[in-house]
Amino acid sequence: MTVKVLKGAGKGWRPYRFPPRANVNSSLQAGQWGSDPEAIQRAIAEGFQEGSEKGYQQGLIQGQEAGERDGFAQGRNEGLQRGREEGRQEGKQLFETASEPLEQISEQLRVFLQEFERKRRQELLELVKKVAQQVIRCELTLHPTQLLNLAEEALASMPTEQNEVHILLNPEEYSRIKDLAPGRAAAWRLVPDDKLALGECRIVTAQTEVDIGCQQRLDSCIDTLAEHMQLTEG
Repeated sequence: MTVKVLKGAGKGWRPYRFPPRANVNSSLQAGQWGSDPEAIQRAIAEGFQEGSEKGYQQGLIQGQEAGERDGFAQGRNEGLQRGREEGRQEGKQLFETASEPLEQISEQLRVFLQEFERKRRQELLELVKKVAQQVIRCELTLHPTQLLNLAEEALASMPTEQNEVHILLNPEEYSRIKDLAPGRAAAWRLVPDDKLALGECRIVTAQTEVDIGCQQRLDSCIDTLAEHMQLTEG
C-alpha cells in the first residue's frame, strides 16, 4: 500500500509504505521470537523501516550524483555553446575592426586603378589623334588634290549649280593644286584663304557654306573612338 506524496510548509514528503504482515507459522520466526506475534511483527516492521531508510538514502545519494552529472554535462554543453557563440561574435568584431583599414586601402587602390586606366586611354587617344594628323598632313603634302576629291564628293550631294560654287583653301595648298593639276584647278573656282589651316577646305555657295576640311572629320572620328573607349561623360 502507498500513500500519495503531500507537500506543505516548504517541506516535501515521501510516500509511506506499510511493512509486510508477519507469518506466525514460519518455523524460523517461531524459533527466534517464540510464540509472540507482536514481537515478530515489531521486528519485521523495524527491519523493513531500516531497509527502506537505507534504500531511500542510497537512492537519494545516487539521484544526487546522477543529477550532478547530468547538470554538469548540460551546463558544460551550454557553456561551450555560449562560449563558441561569444567567441565567434568577438572574432567577427575583431576581424571587421581589423579589416577597415584594408577596405580603405582597397577602395583607394580601385580608384587609383580606374584613374590610371582612364589616363592610359586618354593618352592612347591623343597618340592616335597625333598620328592621324601626321598621316593626313603627309598625304595632303604629296597629294593636295585629295581636297578636290572631297569637294567633288560633297558637291555631288548638294542641289547647287556648279557655277555658283567657291572652294576656299589654304594658300599653300591652293598653289600646289594649281601647279600639280592645273586642269582640275581651272574647272573649279578656287579661292585662297589665309584664315584656313593646312588641310582645311570650305565650299561656299549663294545659299550655304559647308566645312569639308580634314580637322572636323578627324574630330568626329576621335569623338566616336572616345565614346567607344568610355572616355566621354554620359
